[in-house]
Amino acid sequence: MAGAARFQKMNTRGSMPNEPMSKKGNRPRIGTAEGSIAVNAPVDTIYKSWLAFEDYPKFITAIKRVRKLDANHFVVVLAFNGKQYEAMLEIMLRVPERRLAWRTIPNGQVHDHLGSGVVSFASLSDHGARVTLKLTSSFGGNVSHRVDKYLCNFKRLIEARGKRSE
Repeated sequence: MAGAARFQKMNTRGSMPNEPMSKKGNRPRIGTAEGSIAVNAPVDTIYKSWLAFEDYPKFITAIKRVRKLDANHFVVVLAFNGKQYEAMLEIMLRVPERRLAWRTIPNGQVHDHLGSGVVSFASLSDHGARVTLKLTSSFGGNVSHRVDKYLCNFKRLIEARGKRSE
């Protein structure tokens, strides 16, 4: 609970629209990438799997640990470029079986790093769906490569679960 304590009194509403951005130091470069993959599973199963945030380390390799604070906030331990960071992940949007969006909320350790994502689901048939993932990150590295890797990992995880339940 010690890690969560630093986030409990944090303002999670973000900046106001006309509020100037902080000018602390140099801002890291932000990379954005989008990819999609067809997954052989019903869209409701796929959506529920994306809501299981504690499973994120199984397919999003940059996430090492997840701890739920409430329905929309999670403490995550991220690893990039040989360094570990703790940040809060906030769910910004949930549209059941259609879309899920999140962002990282900066803290003292990750004050200059930003990350956000949107995952969308489109039914292809009764037993398949297209998953589209868009990531924005200032943690460095090849964001496009990460999107492709995370989608492939997710597909393997979901389809392996489907085979076990048959």
